[in-house]
Order: sequence, then structure tokens, then C-alpha cells
Amino acid sequence: MKRPFNLMFFILKALIVFVVLIVAGAGLGIGTMVYLNNPPDKLPENAEDDGSILFEVRSGETASSVGSRLETAGIIKSRYLWNLLARFKTDYIKAGTYRLELPASQDAIYQTLIEGREEQVFVKVTIPEGVTLKKMARILEDAGICDADAFLETARNKAILEAYQIPGNTMEGFLYPDTYFFTADYPVDMVIKTMADTFFKRIAELEDSADAAPLTPKEIYEKVTIASIVEREYRVDEEAALMAGVFFNRLRIDMALQSCATVEYVITEIQGKPHPTVIYTRDTEIDNPYNTYVYDGLPPGPISAPGAVALNAVFHPVASDYLYFRLVDANAGRHSFSKTLDDHIKAGALYVKRGR
Repeated sequence: MKRPFNLMFFILKALIVFVVLIVAGAGLGIGTMVYLNNPPDKLPENAEDDGSILFEVRSGETASSVGSRLETAGIIKSRYLWNLLARFKTDYIKAGTYRLELPASQDAIYQTLIEGREEQVFVKVTIPEGVTLKKMARILEDAGICDADAFLETARNKAILEAYQIPGNTMEGFLYPDTYFFTADYPVDMVIKTMADTFFKRIAELEDSADAAPLTPKEIYEKVTIASIVEREYRVDEEAALMAGVFFNRLRIDMALQSCATVEYVITEIQGKPHPTVIYTRDTEIDNPYNTYVYDGLPPGPISAPGAVALNAVFHPVASDYLYFRLVDANAGRHSFSKTLDDHIKAGALYVKRGR
């Protein structure tokens, strides 16, 4: 005899099964979300020693794109959970560069990008001694710090020149060659101010060490001009002060400086030609105020960015009777110093020294 069909029992049983499935599914879903929300088992290979990593959110980038890149970088486990989080967040992630402290949950990372706590990223750039303003501008542009043309234009700004009491037309020679840390797209006027402040701090130290009365802006300009020439001439540190003494000796008797470095400056920086390997007689006859073979006295201004050795040389020149010097060992960078033109001629051919 068949048992009567109990509808209520069936419904109750089905309901229990349904609830169990719902609870199990919810538990599985919650467990999955918890698992995916937790950080990956290991840090990304490019993470720093402290576990942090820099991550850039690009301008106009979607949350989905950011999630994909985070997953690819090994910072999060799943872009799908990331996209789900994005649906429930009322704020948008912000473009910028962030330092993510890992390990961290997806939710914590998302919150960091929402709050916009950007990391200030510094770019290291080294300005070599002896570079010109134009070369300096290219170095800074290549490092992503500022536009080269904007840098050169600002270096000619009259207000900045007056602020530093520079009697010339540009900051050539007055931006100290050193290693700097700037943020990307750093304001160009602040780049110049930082380098100029460093330069004049060094000048103040040298004035103190020389134990002499403070120099006038004109006297500083003249010393920097000589230092910029010495910078392009010396190769061995101990010869720099001797070279400075030679130039001071020549100026004292109204003798032309006859520096090949100034001729090279005319050829490369003014005429825009490649760096010569040899200076010929025709080069020394180029009619330009920076050519110290043609024009007596100092050139109109510095020809390079003098560093510590060259600046120290003009503040502490070595006294001598020398009026000439000539490179005699290109490999060692050694020069021969002479008192007479005959001895100078015997020293050998003219070389052009490339930047260190």
C-alpha cells in the first residue's frame, strides 16, 4: 500500500536542501573572496627590501586596466575580485605614482589608490664638470626633469640673473655640476635655483678659504670665467692651479690667453659643429669674442660649468713665471709648462682635450 504523498514534508525537505546549498554557496563565495582578497603567497620580484613597490596609475586609466596590471605584476591574486570591488566603491582611483606597502589586501590597495596618497619619486641626475649650458639642458631633459628649451630660456631670464648679481646674459658657468635629486617635471626655475644656490654656497666657502675681502659680482664673474677655461684645459688635478696661475700671468701683462678650449667652444657651441680632434691655425683665427687667440683678455663669459677643482684653482692659483702650457701626454693628461715661446713650441703639437 503506497504512503500518501506529504506535500508539506516535500516542501520542507526541499527548503532545507535549498538553504543548505545557499549557505554552502555563500560560504564558498565568501571563502573565495577572502582568499582572493589576501595578498599573493610571495612578493613581486621587483619589490624593494622593505617589501614595498612603486606602482603608477596612468592618467585616464580605468579600474579594470589597473586591476589587470596589478595581477600581472603579482601584487594581487585576481583582477576579477578587483573589478567586483570597483563596483561597490563610490570613489574613483586617482592617477599618480604610489608606494604600495606589501603584502596588502586588495581592499587596502584599492583604498590607497582612492585616497591618492602619492609617493614623491625623485630622479637622480648627474651634471658632469665642464659641460656647457646647452649640454646641461639636454641631460636634464633626457632625465625627464624639465624641457631643454624651457631650461635655456629660464637660464637667460633677467630677473634670475639680477637676483644672483650675474653681469652676463646667461647662467652659463654659475650652475654647479653635481649629482641632484629632482622630481619628474620639477619646475624649471627651481632646478636652476637649486643648482645656482649650490654654486654660490661653494663660492662663499672658497672666499672664506682664500682669507680675502668679499669679491664684487664683477670679480666673481671674472674668476668663474677663468675657472670655466681651466675646467676645459686640465686633466690632472694638481696641474689645475698651475694653469690658473698661467692665465693670471697672461692677464697681468695684457697677453692673450690663447686657450684652445675657447676655440672649441666657438666651434661647438656657437657654430654648432662637431667637436674637433685637432685645432688648426684657421680655427685660432675665427673672428669671435670668445676666441682668446683673436681677442685679448677674458671672453665675454664662462664657457663651461667649472667644478670644485677648477674653482679652487682660481681662488688658490700657484704662483710661477710660466706663460705657456701644452698637452704632451694625451693618455696621462700631463702638460708641459714653459716660460718662453721657444720652449712652448718645442713641447709639441696642439691637442684638443675631450670632456672627462
